Parts: sequence; C-alpha cells; structure tokens
Amino acid sequence: MKGLTTMPKLEDKVAVITGGTSGMALATAKLFVEEGAYVFITGRRQKQLDDAVKAIGRNVTGVQGDVANLGDLDRLYETVRREKGKIDVLFASAGTGDFAPIGEVTEEQFDRTFGVNVRGTLFTVQKALPLFNDGGSIIMNGSIAGSKGFPAFGVYSASKAAVRSFARTWTLDLKHRGIRVNVLSPGTIDTPILEGVPKEAIDQFVALIPRGTMGRPEEIATAALFLASSDSSFVTGSELFVDGGVAQI
Repeated sequence: MKGLTTMPKLEDKVAVITGGTSGMALATAKLFVEEGAYVFITGRRQKQLDDAVKAIGRNVTGVQGDVANLGDLDRLYETVRREKGKIDVLFASAGTGDFAPIGEVTEEQFDRTFGVNVRGTLFTVQKALPLFNDGGSIIMNGSIAGSKGFPAFGVYSASKAAVRSFARTWTLDLKHRGIRVNVLSPGTIDTPILEGVPKEAIDQFVALIPRGTMGRPEEIATAALFLASSDSSFVTGSELFVDGGVAQI
C-alpha cells in the first residue's frame, strides 16, 4: 500500500563492529546505521579509522585499538558504556592471515594469526557481555577456509575453525540470556585485502566460485544485518556461508 514505511531493522540498537575501517565490516557499519543503529567501530590505524567514521557520516564512534590487546578492548567497552550504556549487536570482524606452507610457518605468524582471530575474538566477546542486552546477537567473522582446505593457508584455516567451534559452545553458555551466537563465513570478497595478491591467485579463487564472480562487501553486510536483526530470531549456533557456493559443492 502507498504511504507505508518500513521500520528500520535495528531501530535504537547499539552495535559494536571490530575491524570496521574497510571492506566487509565498513559496509556492514554503514548498513547498520542506515537501519537505525548507533555503531562503534574499531581499527588499529587512526587515519583509517577517522576516514571510516567520515564515510559512515553519522551515529558512529571510532575507537582506535587492536583486538589482540586486552587493554584496548577494555577502553573500547568503557567508551561504549560511557556513551550508550548497552550493546545489542556485536560483529567480531577483526581478523588477519598469511599464506605459508607447513614447512615455512613461523612462530610469529602462528601467534599473530591466533592472537587476533582466536584470542582476540574470545576476549572481544567476553568483555562485551556485561554490557550486552539479553536477547542480543553476536556475529563472528568466519571463513570458507574453516571448512575447506587451501594450500599454504593452514594456520588461518585452523583459526577460523576455532571460531566456528566457539559459536557452538557459546550458544549454550548464553542461552539463558537469549543471546544468539552465529558465524558469518565469507568466500572471496572484492575488498582492499586483495591488494597485492597476485592476479593468478585471485583468478584461481574466482574459478572456484559457481557464481563466477567475487562477492561484494555489501553482500556480506546484508547477511550480517539478517543475523543482527529479529529476522533471524530462530537462528543460533549456526554458520552462514556467503560464498557464491564455494563451500557447498
């Protein structure tokens, strides 16, 4: 009917998005704001963080920090507590990864990858809980690499498999509060992280996609919105693949 307006899906919600300065997470932050949320984003580099805040334009606070640093996480959540006093949605998106075959994996690489992807995700969620509203939504950034094997990507893949396992456990840990926990697992997405990757490698990834093209950040954002909103009220403990079919065939 003419004249009807659709209620924003995240009206009056407060969302925290880590690693929100570019790509999928930035697109998600923009969409969450469009859908009525106030968003806190984090990033390690102040200039990129400032640029992201400017790109989002309104209803956003940027907090510089590294999710692998527990002091930075404490400062993030103190800012959220002081400014808004609650969290309804958390998108633990910050992550890192490098290619290295098993014979070339270094201690530094392992510690960095697991420090951000596993340890960082754990404490990002744990430290958010005192501010979390019952009935809220936690989304963790996974990857098709957690379910499929890719040459020289073992450490990253193992870290994302750990994130998938967290969702199963935390769904049970938090069920008494009605907090849903899900994993959003992208395939190959056209983001700045691909800069510097050889074209031959990108072509190989694209060749695996049944759709025939890479995904766009906005396609991840709409999936994140689904998991953040009441549209997914009966979805918890799950892994949502947004990958053009790569991990499904």
